[in-house]
Amino acid sequence: MTDNSKKIRAAVLGASGYTGAELVRLLVRHPQVEIVLMTADRKAGQSIDTVYPHLTGLGLPDLMAIKDVEWPGLELDVVFCALPHATSQEIIKGILHETGHGFIDEMIIERPADYANAIKGSVKVIDLSADFRLRDTDVYTKWYGEYHQATELQKEAVYGLTEHYREDIKKARLVACPGCYPTAALLTLIPLLKNKQISKDGIIIDAKSGVSGAGRALREANLFTEVSEGMQPYAIANHRHSPEIEQELSKAFGEDLMVTFTPHLVPMNRGELETIYVTLEPGQTADDLRETLTKCYQDETFVHVVGEDVVPATRHVRGSNQCLIGVYADRVPNRAILVVAIDNLIKGSSGQAIQNMNLMFGLPETLSLEQAPLFP
Repeated sequence: MTDNSKKIRAAVLGASGYTGAELVRLLVRHPQVEIVLMTADRKAGQSIDTVYPHLTGLGLPDLMAIKDVEWPGLELDVVFCALPHATSQEIIKGILHETGHGFIDEMIIERPADYANAIKGSVKVIDLSADFRLRDTDVYTKWYGEYHQATELQKEAVYGLTEHYREDIKKARLVACPGCYPTAALLTLIPLLKNKQISKDGIIIDAKSGVSGAGRALREANLFTEVSEGMQPYAIANHRHSPEIEQELSKAFGEDLMVTFTPHLVPMNRGELETIYVTLEPGQTADDLRETLTKCYQDETFVHVVGEDVVPATRHVRGSNQCLIGVYADRVPNRAILVVAIDNLIKGSSGQAIQNMNLMFGLPETLSLEQAPLFP
């Protein structure tokens, strides 16, 4: 920001969901941000403390339905979209149409191609859904069962894996924040594939996440009696994060590749742990992988490589924007095991979104994200 005395006017769309609530919790202590709009269609008209009592007394605006928002009068600087998949693209198009300040001047856009030009204004959009993560909109249609409604706007989107797309994010007007599973996998694997230290074939990602990763909507499979005292895989060989992971790993390696990715639901509120199995290239060892990752992240605030006698755990990162990576030699020759832990709601979602916002406004990347993990 050029004027540090003027706060960033922010909107949180979908504030009643878990990621939306985390955005609010973190942003209210951001010294350069003022939350001026929060939407939640099913909770419209309510105060945030009636939905989330832990956010009581923060002086926040009441929740509104998106259809009732008068965009031009808000003079927004940034919009966080914490909305369901296949919803954000239409909402963002509507924002670009209706704000009138920075995006368009009192005109109705009828051709999708015009949206790419509209976003060159001053308002910045950070999308936490999957709507702009996949660069190939045909791939999006295949995996999400919806035709993409903003194909030209998609070309403007920057993938928001902060540590690897920092310079692009700084210049972006639309950032697509990665999914939680891809965040952990990509932070671990991108440096190793770039350096050609591991084979592109035979990568296995065994991932486990807390129930908050499934969102707050009522679903039978997420009821306490369905989840408690057990653990189960889901979306086997068919999870929507697979093409996102493969897109970024293929870019890092320089060739198309596929991974075996299996997520599991664990009976805990938050947290994510991935155990990743890789084949070493000739002459490489687990120590070499650890050295590469350590060098890659040595200047990073939020990504750390632990010692070989330490094993990352979800309790080590709970409530923080931290990512811990461990590297271990497998007893199987020429194989290595990588373990990575993040908080799925923070580094895997809302925290990373704020990290990107800080970059987009020229602020210190760590603002409102400095808190250490909760323990125990």
